Amino acid sequence: MSKERTRLKRGRLMQRIPAVWRTPLAIVGAVIGLSWALVAILAPWITPFDPLAQELTRLTPPGVDGLLGTDQVGRDVFSRLLAGARVTMPLALIMVVSATIIGTFIGAIAGYIGGWVDEVLMRLTDLMMAFPTIILAMVIAASLGPSLFNAVLAGIVVSWPQYARVVRSLVLSLRTENYVVAGRLLGFSPWRSLRVDILPNIAGPTLVLASLDIGTAILLLTGLSFLGLGAQPPTAEWGSMISGAVSHIDAWWLGIFPGIAILSVVMAFNFIGDSLRDALDPLATAEREGASQQDDTQQPANEEK
Repeated sequence: MSKERTRLKRGRLMQRIPAVWRTPLAIVGAVIGLSWALVAILAPWITPFDPLAQELTRLTPPGVDGLLGTDQVGRDVFSRLLAGARVTMPLALIMVVSATIIGTFIGAIAGYIGGWVDEVLMRLTDLMMAFPTIILAMVIAASLGPSLFNAVLAGIVVSWPQYARVVRSLVLSLRTENYVVAGRLLGFSPWRSLRVDILPNIAGPTLVLASLDIGTAILLLTGLSFLGLGAQPPTAEWGSMISGAVSHIDAWWLGIFPGIAILSVVMAFNFIGDSLRDALDPLATAEREGASQQDDTQQPANEEK
C-alpha cells in the first residue's frame, strides 16, 4: 500500500512539471548547464592547483601530475579548465543580455513608430547584418585592441541586429491588435503602450532567441580568444587554451579538453533553447497535450483487455 502511495505521489509530482521539461533533451541540457554553472561558482574552492601557477612538470599527460595533465609552462589543465568556466560563461551571458536589450529597444521603437525612424534604424540594422558576424567582430576587436572587454563589446555590436529584426516584426504584427488600439484610445502614451501591451507579448520569442544565442556567443568569444583578440595570457579561458595547444600538437590533452567543455556548454544551451521554444509554442503544446491524453485513454483500455 505504501509503495502504491509513493508511486502516486511521484506521478503527481511529475505531472506538475511541464511535459516539455521531461523530455530527454531538456533533462540533459539542464543537467549539463547547471553542472557548469556550479563549476563556475565553486571554481575557486574546487580547483586542485592555482590555475596561473607554473609549478608542475611541463607537458605531462593526464594522470601523472594532474587529472588532465599540464600545459607547456607547467600549469594544471584541469584547474585552468574550471577557472575558464568563470570567464567564458558569465561573459557570454553578459554579451547576450546586452545585445537582447539593445536589439529589443531598437526593434520596438522602429516597429511601433514606423515612418522615417523605422527606415533609418532598419537600414542601420541591414548595414550591420551585411557583414559576416565573425569578420565584423574580428575587425572591431582588432581596432579596439585585444582584450576580453573589447571582445565582449565586439560581440554585442554584431549580435543586436538579429534581435532588432525579430522584435520589429513582432511589434508590427501586434501594434494593430484591438487591445493595443484600445489602449491608445484610452490615452496610453506610446511608451506605456509598448511597456504594458506589446513587450509582455514579445518576451517569449525574444527569450527563446536569447537562449539559443548563448551557445553562439560562447563560440564567438572563444573564437576571438583563439585568434588572440580576446583573453590574453595568462588568463584561463577556453579559447586561449586551445590557441596555446596549436603549437603542441603532440600534447593532445591541451586542446581536446577545452574543446569538449565548449561543445558540452553549447549543446546544453541549444537543448534548453529548443525546449523553451517548444514550451512557449502554443501549437506544439496543444499537440503534446493531445498526444498525452490519447495515451492516457489508450492505457486503461489496454489494461481492461
